Amino acid sequence: MKQVRFVMVGGFLGAGKTTLLAKAAERLAAAGRRVGLITNDQATNLVDTAVLGDTGAPVQEVSGGCFCCRFEDLVAAAETLLDQSQPEIVIGEPVGSCTDLSATVLQPIKQAYGDRFQMAPFSVLVDVNQVRALDRIRQSLDEQAKPRFPENVMYIYRKQLEEADVIVLNKADLLPRDELAKLKDTLHREFPRVPLIAISALRGEGVNEWLQFVMQDRPAGRTIAEVDYDEYAAGEAALGWLNAELRLRGSARTDWGRFVVDLLERLRAELRSLGAEVAHVKLRLSAGAQSLVANLISNDGAPAVRGAIVPGSAAAVLVFNARAHVAPDRLREVFERSLASAAGNEVRIEASDVQSFSPARPQPTHRFKTVV
Repeated sequence: MKQVRFVMVGGFLGAGKTTLLAKAAERLAAAGRRVGLITNDQATNLVDTAVLGDTGAPVQEVSGGCFCCRFEDLVAAAETLLDQSQPEIVIGEPVGSCTDLSATVLQPIKQAYGDRFQMAPFSVLVDVNQVRALDRIRQSLDEQAKPRFPENVMYIYRKQLEEADVIVLNKADLLPRDELAKLKDTLHREFPRVPLIAISALRGEGVNEWLQFVMQDRPAGRTIAEVDYDEYAAGEAALGWLNAELRLRGSARTDWGRFVVDLLERLRAELRSLGAEVAHVKLRLSAGAQSLVANLISNDGAPAVRGAIVPGSAAAVLVFNARAHVAPDRLREVFERSLASAAGNEVRIEASDVQSFSPARPQPTHRFKTVV
């Protein structure tokens, strides 16, 4: 049996992992390669699954916990893809607040399933602006910017970088060339053994270079980080999570694009007033064959919207995911108020499934102490 290449793409919430996977799937398909995708979340109603499904690639979802805690489900999802679609390449996107993946996912797959899967170098995607807020990197760059999240959340961010086989510096187009060069030099000093690739997943710049790298026969999971699971668990629990799916009814005149932007603007304003920092908010709204996707990655940034729904569609389905530094119950209250305000008298909610929670303590199925 020929081995299937298994590409794992980690990275913090809002780093752009889903955008990279979608772009990679499209480019691989255009080159005649068969690819399957696996998404991951702490609960159901995941925007990423719907968005990646729009690429036309087969998608499996692992919900109810990180890949490390749902390891058998991850393997089952990969095998389902193999049985149903015979992909040459499987790309997995773990939960954005997850770390220690080399020890808990890559090593177990290499040992137990090495006859079926060839693990690619572990990619960790980072947002150029967020990585500049890490203490040692900020000090090296002589910057005044402070982290948006408490220390235990930033602990996860640092550990993700420590275990990377390749650091993928995303949204590189947002920095002037000299600032990007300085940041790359700093990362090279901090992680001298780790290759660095700068990309813009949204524009597609650097994606081919990254694909060429992970398709080569290179070591995977070279580093197992030392992880304090108490600190790790506290970092995950510091964030409130909300996943929702709602069936909406407007009218033939409803401007769904305006509705989406209004919803996100109201949510951002409320969270900002509470001093609650957004980690990532994303949504997908569909009406028949049409859809739009929108996201928000900080309290300061404006909502980004892709796609459109032309007037005339009265019924729509909204899938909504939010992660923010706020208690889950408060996050739900903010979401429901923002939704009601954006809906006004024009849009009514016909059915809803809303879950708000903080992730449970990570309990990996396997954890290797040494590299296989």
